[in-house]
Amino acid sequence: MPDDSRFQSGNIRIQAKEGEITVNSLKRGYGSPSYQGILELRTTAEGIAIINELPVENYLCRVVPSEMPSGYEIEALKAQAVCARSYAYRQMAEYGYAFQFNMTEDDLTELMMSMSGTQSASYDNNLQQLGYADFSQPSSISIYPKDFDNKEKVVEVLDHYNQQMEDEGKEEQVISYTDIVGTMMSSVTTIINTISYVLIAFVAISLLVSSIMIGVITYISVLERKKEIGILRAIGASKGNISQVFNAETFIIGLCAGLIGIGLTLLILIPGNMLIHALADNDRVSAILPIVPAIVLILLSVVLTLLGGLIPSRKAAKSDPVTALRTE
Repeated sequence: MPDDSRFQSGNIRIQAKEGEITVNSLKRGYGSPSYQGILELRTTAEGIAIINELPVENYLCRVVPSEMPSGYEIEALKAQAVCARSYAYRQMAEYGYAFQFNMTEDDLTELMMSMSGTQSASYDNNLQQLGYADFSQPSSISIYPKDFDNKEKVVEVLDHYNQQMEDEGKEEQVISYTDIVGTMMSSVTTIINTISYVLIAFVAISLLVSSIMIGVITYISVLERKKEIGILRAIGASKGNISQVFNAETFIIGLCAGLIGIGLTLLILIPGNMLIHALADNDRVSAILPIVPAIVLILLSVVLTLLGGLIPSRKAAKSDPVTALRTE
């Protein structure tokens, strides 16, 4: 009743926790009506006014079926939805419902943009505002290949089609596309290549320094073993044999160094992979050392060691056996 004590503090707003609100005191041909959103009760001279507050799109979902049966053609239903939406916005703007009905910020923004737009309220513009899309005339198409190999095949097909259109002089039919994954991978590849070049520079410097140190160590070994070199020359060893002795030593040093490095790398991979799996929470990502690169690294170690010991071995081969025998 209008004189109910609950109206003393103002209007009464009712919102269902879930589902819709049924007003049993109202009777329609199909029974008691149900309402979405919020019901606001106001006292008037004639009694109690019930105002249903809900988003415009929910309003259209109820009003369009009541004005036109769903069996009508889809285009007719679209036109009716456009008319109902435009009429609702016009009524809200004319009578100030937008402020009386406590519209949300998004609804109010949408209303102001629709009323102040420079476009005319045509059928096509209204369909565009409603988000209608004609599948026969798409503005863009998104393609999602299942893997990188299929992505490359899609790019090849598009490039072949574009080249064919250009050769035929049909520039307007050339497809403009953006390979988002390719662009991202290109950026990542550039960063990885830059980091790789920096690491290669550090490795090259390390290899150069290590080769020099091997040469110095071999030269010191030649100086300390002059008497041994003199004895070998005295018993008939040639200069080539002396050089081969030191070359064999450097070969063994390089081979052992390469094997030790590969072995340490394989041991470090065990805790490294455990750390990767723990951080990435994925067992499918693992660091490995392929066999071929491992063999190449061992050969590189041997070659660099031989190059480092080449000069000292030649120095040992040229030593005078008489002078070498007199060395204490």
